Amino acid sequence: MRRKSKVGKVIGILLCVVLFAALFTFIVMSLWNAILPAVIGVKAITFWQALGILILSKILFGGFGGGHKWKERGGQRWKERMMSKWGNMTEEEKEQFKNSWEARCGRPWRRPFGGQRFEEKKPEDSREAGAE
Repeated sequence: MRRKSKVGKVIGILLCVVLFAALFTFIVMSLWNAILPAVIGVKAITFWQALGILILSKILFGGFGGGHKWKERGGQRWKERMMSKWGNMTEEEKEQFKNSWEARCGRPWRRPFGGQRFEEKKPEDSREAGAE
């Protein structure tokens, strides 16, 4: 009896996925046919062409919003590893690291409006040091 309920669940889930895909495709087709022919003069599309556009956009852009959790976790692990490495570096190693990234990429981490990179001294402090 358990096996039948699992099979029924799988069939129900597959049916829901197919119905959602059909509904989403119909929405794309309707929006395309309602807006684009009038705005840019393209032809109206069929249901299957709309489905093809969705599949093509999935291939090209990796969209539809699903499956991003592993990317977030990976980004968090990378950040934690880098923070750990940064914490274990000496001041000389930190400066060498900053200079190597600056040589490669310019200064993308510089904040706008006079922000500082990493632990740089503020401009007021450097002016005072230069005045002495």
